[in-house]
Amino acid sequence: MKINLLKKLFFLILICLICWSCEPLVNKFDDVEDAELYKSKDIIDSQSVSDTLLIMTWNIRFGAGRIHWFGDCCGDRVIMTEQEVTTHLEKLADYVCRVKPDILLLQEVDIESKRSAYIDQLQWLLDHTYFNYGVYASMWQSQFIPSDGLGRMDMGGAILSRWKISDTERIALPLRGDQDALTQYFYLRRCIIKARIELPNCDDFYVLDIHASAFSTDDTKKNQFDCLKGEMDKINDIPGALFVAGGDLNELPPGSDSTNYCDEDRCPEDEPGSCRDGSDFTNERNWLDDLYAYKSAVPLDNYHANNSRYFTHGVVNTAVVTPINPWNRKLDYLFTNGDWVAGSDSTHQDTFDLSDHAPVSAKIVVTQ
Repeated sequence: MKINLLKKLFFLILICLICWSCEPLVNKFDDVEDAELYKSKDIIDSQSVSDTLLIMTWNIRFGAGRIHWFGDCCGDRVIMTEQEVTTHLEKLADYVCRVKPDILLLQEVDIESKRSAYIDQLQWLLDHTYFNYGVYASMWQSQFIPSDGLGRMDMGGAILSRWKISDTERIALPLRGDQDALTQYFYLRRCIIKARIELPNCDDFYVLDIHASAFSTDDTKKNQFDCLKGEMDKINDIPGALFVAGGDLNELPPGSDSTNYCDEDRCPEDEPGSCRDGSDFTNERNWLDDLYAYKSAVPLDNYHANNSRYFTHGVVNTAVVTPINPWNRKLDYLFTNGDWVAGSDSTHQDTFDLSDHAPVSAKIVVTQ
């Protein structure tokens, strides 16, 4: 009884602080606003371009590597040390520099967040790779998250490029409709980053970077996919315009062999036979159909022939013995209205220790 009273008092004080503060506790964002431009401390000149570009997308799990974080693998870690974060970032940067994508789409990038030692991860990656320019849009920005000691939070998506970036937009996506008002207030506000890359041989080359909802139990994700499809269609309607759209969609491809991961994702404290939010995709089998109207870096026929070859996600669950092949579902994608170089796609499953997502890359044809 006393604990419940203290909780109510805490939230009452919190609400009063929100109402009286000159600066909002949580950034609720506009429907459309400018995304934040970045550049490396050392700009590399003479960035020539061939008739193909290597594009890569990667959810880097806020530089946490495979730490047993409380939010996604039954762990108990909340705050990382600076040494842990920089070690993980060094490994990420080393891998990116070996693959050498021309344009990199990132999800779960932390900017001066308490849990990742207040490091600006986008600036760090620009300064420790060959990329010249970047753009960032937050999807979780709060001066203070009361849950589990998270504290200050700023996490979002980013696009890194050898060439200048312009015409940037942060496009808000629908919020989860299955949360109470207080939870939703402090929760993630997902978005699309839209940017034009100033290529020497293509006047209108656009990139769309998205990180869709992970744990919604209603049709939030489907609504977010519809928004992405709408932005893709807008660019496609521009004569001569070319786009790449991708990111972590938190969704399975149509026709996947398995759609239920309740057993794999269950934690020790969960009830036997229970299913965690976001683990059962059975009712979402066709939610990506419209996106496949455009060309996927991994054609559906290839995926259907061998699902596991293209898996991009796998959690080191403290309740489950890690299998020989720890990747168990595909959640990450690249699409274009142009042409991919046949056979150029790679699902980089040698990155298991670097993040809970594997990067996906492919070469796109770029001609004027």
